[in-house]
Amino acid sequence: MSASQADTNIALDFSAALRRADASAPFGVVGPDRKPSTKRFNVYRNNVSASLIEALGDNFPVVKMLVGDEFFDAMAQVFHRANYPKEPMLFRYGAAFPGFLEHFEPVKDVPYLPDVARLEWAWLQAFHAADVEALDGAVLARFDPQILHEVTFHAHPAAAIVSSRWPVASIVSSHRQGGDLSGIDMGSAEQALVARRDVVVEIRTLPPGGSVFLEALIAGEPLGVAAQKASGDAPEFDLASNIAGMLEAAVFAGAKHPAA
Repeated sequence: MSASQADTNIALDFSAALRRADASAPFGVVGPDRKPSTKRFNVYRNNVSASLIEALGDNFPVVKMLVGDEFFDAMAQVFHRANYPKEPMLFRYGAAFPGFLEHFEPVKDVPYLPDVARLEWAWLQAFHAADVEALDGAVLARFDPQILHEVTFHAHPAAAIVSSRWPVASIVSSHRQGGDLSGIDMGSAEQALVARRDVVVEIRTLPPGGSVFLEALIAGEPLGVAAQKASGDAPEFDLASNIAGMLEAAVFAGAKHPAA
């Protein structure tokens, strides 16, 4: 075995031992006397665990408020044992958390929790997205009205849509403002838009047909096709107000005509 292979194996053993609370200290972890030091490794492992639990709580504060600190910490410990960070930046830790919540039996009686986590993750990604200038409405005004239906759009990197059969936008917004679930119709579905103009991330509830409209545009569909899909989904869909809303919310960073 080469030296590099040996180093790789040691690193893998070390990483694997961090994930198991009952694992003994891996090879190479020694004290000042050069003897194996399980105690030192346990301290390090506990610190790593505490840091990941804290990071997950920072990234999903509404989920944490909904279930309580003690329950969240125990749940986060289960999660991080199977989902260690793949990047050194902890604000990117937790992409798999919404999916984990879907199959985590102890929260089965809180069915909206996975979608709340999805919305929080979208908010976090929007906050850290690249700084890109939003589409100016004057750009659309320069297109010939006869070909406007053929225009396609380039999404802003901070824009995301989270559709749910639960009122996730209301839940997250209320808790971020220090409120609770009182007054929220838990039987209502919501389509949430996450977008950022300058440095402020906003969560908005989309009107009927709004999510279908924006999802089609984000996927590269022309304006006319997106409008048709939205009208098919919601007959009351209003094109003018939705265009105004997407420009005001900074959902897109550019627009072009295929012939350009």
